Amino acid sequence: MKSYEKWKAGFRLVVDSPTTAGRAFDIGIQVAILISIMGYTLETLPSLSSKQRHWLSIIEATTIGVFTLEYLLRIWVADSKKKYFFSFYGIVDFLAIAPFYLALGVDLRTLRVVRLFRIFSLLKLVRYSAAMRRAGIAFTIAKSELVLYLSFSCIVIFLAGVGIYHFESTVQPDTFSSLPASLWWAVVTLTTVGYGDMLPITLGGRVFTVLILLVGLGLVAVPAGIISSALSEARRLDEDHTDNKE
Repeated sequence: MKSYEKWKAGFRLVVDSPTTAGRAFDIGIQVAILISIMGYTLETLPSLSSKQRHWLSIIEATTIGVFTLEYLLRIWVADSKKKYFFSFYGIVDFLAIAPFYLALGVDLRTLRVVRLFRIFSLLKLVRYSAAMRRAGIAFTIAKSELVLYLSFSCIVIFLAGVGIYHFESTVQPDTFSSLPASLWWAVVTLTTVGYGDMLPITLGGRVFTVLILLVGLGLVAVPAGIISSALSEARRLDEDHTDNKE
């Protein structure tokens, strides 16, 4: 029993600590993630020979083996296995390996769709990147403000869609044929993208569009301020946490 606990404590230091072994483990997982993504990218080349595809399959199986081992180790050393299962990192770790094992038992016609979800392995970099980790902390800090912002944005988009539909639907029945079509115009206009596929031609529609563009500039600027403030706070918290661990 003591030996079991000793091994568990040792693996916990490797998996989740700033020690030399922990850093080496982190680097190894990051390399495996990058190799996995490169392999996924190369698989899309139409000129690959069967031998090259075979080697890519071996590389994929190897990286999945590394991710699976990491996942099992994290389950083993977790104080609360249920908490880890349903945590953000736990879900990402599971999604990074699940498509490979699902692909072993699915019809080949759906294999391409299943393999597409291998890109979830890229999300594993969040755990090993300080900047991305801080972005996650920042999102948690600003979650309430961002939800409020998104709710307000949805209301403004809907009102913009209703407004332009009122001004343009009778003059351009094909372009602004319905409220859903007008909502597409509202999204494109409020985000200041402006594809130019839907243009108001009435005086009222053009005046309304100018007002919507002014509102859109504010909608784009608001989240930048929220996220910038949250990132500064996240950096401070992450640095404090790192100092306390060391």
